[in-house]
Amino acid sequence: MLSKLDTLIIEFDTGLRTLLAKPRSIRAHPDAGVVETDLSECEKNQASALMRVNHTGEVCAQALYSGQALTAHRPETTAALKQAAIEETEHLAWCESRITELGGRTSLLNPLFYAGSFTMGVIAGALGDKWNLGFLAETEKQVGEHLANHLEKLPQSDQKTRRIIQQMQLDEAKHASEAKQYGAAELPAPAKFLMKKVSKLMTTSSYYL
Repeated sequence: MLSKLDTLIIEFDTGLRTLLAKPRSIRAHPDAGVVETDLSECEKNQASALMRVNHTGEVCAQALYSGQALTAHRPETTAALKQAAIEETEHLAWCESRITELGGRTSLLNPLFYAGSFTMGVIAGALGDKWNLGFLAETEKQVGEHLANHLEKLPQSDQKTRRIIQQMQLDEAKHASEAKQYGAAELPAPAKFLMKKVSKLMTTSSYYL
């Protein structure tokens, strides 16, 4: 059985890998086989900025789930969070690869957002499993809304980026559904409002930085 120190070391290593290492995907990238179309520089910049926001969102998800798993009470909750984290790592890989193809870069603010999200995850987990899972479900719901918005803003001809975002949408919806099946509680309105404000700060700043 791991000690508290061992667990903290593992989580610290997870953070370093998320921020510094090249993520890998077990599944094939959703855009594999999709032909790249000629995009203008303006279209590339737009798609790259949107994918930078999505990449930062996945960095936040990794941190959030690591913090939540650290303080979760039931083994089933911890397992659900860790499985979601594995798929979020794949999203990181997809986003990072597409950003590189578009000639963009990831956000300079990722370390700051990772630290903040990890702290939020630890607090959510400490409140109890039903609230922990409720936080997971609401997070995935809000992420799904952001992705839907990005599909509307994305250049119509950029089918490679569109395919990635669509698969991410499906995965996020599945995570939210699984959280509810495990007993997620409905978060109170003020909590949802605060989460949206924090999310707005992340998406706006990472779009440019």
